[in-house]
Amino acid sequence: MTHELVTGLVLAAGGSERLGQAKQLLPFGDATLLDHALDTARASDFAQVLCVLGGDAEEVRARVNLSGIEVVENRQFGTGCSSSIAAALGAVDPRTDVLVLLLADQPGVTPATVSTLLAGRGDAALAACAYDDGRGHPLAFARSTFGELEALHGDKGVWKLLERRSAEVVDVRVGGLIPLDVDTWEDYSAVLADADAQ
Repeated sequence: MTHELVTGLVLAAGGSERLGQAKQLLPFGDATLLDHALDTARASDFAQVLCVLGGDAEEVRARVNLSGIEVVENRQFGTGCSSSIAAALGAVDPRTDVLVLLLADQPGVTPATVSTLLAGRGDAALAACAYDDGRGHPLAFARSTFGELEALHGDKGVWKLLERRSAEVVDVRVGGLIPLDVDTWEDYSAVLADADAQ
């Protein structure tokens, strides 16, 4: 099999309504949650890394290390993450074969998670991580799905696409539970405690 070109897309445009402040900028390790996600993307086998910003974009640009990252701004970020994916697709390298979606607020995802997903997907049009407690991010999409990705709406659009094309989805076994993502202060405390326990 020829080596496929992979673009990593870090979704970081959310408005963080439930937290009341930009979760992308919450301290994590010696930087921020978004810094951690971008470091994971940089350490993965991606030919290109995109990051979609929306809420608090100016503050994020001022405080996060975006070197080596192509930034896309989504002015419709309030309509859900599908709009961020659509905004980013226009910036995807035309030679890209596969797009991998990563969440800015899910620090338990590692470069090893990404490589397991890519190694296990084969040539599937859609692939997801199969954790001990269910399906989760990161997700991989072949170029043949980009038209459908661009047409998605709302926050759960990618999951609806996976349901709609369930017969074509490859679930790649990844050990452990679905990594926590940060929507509330309780989530953030749990993520920090999990990181301290590693």
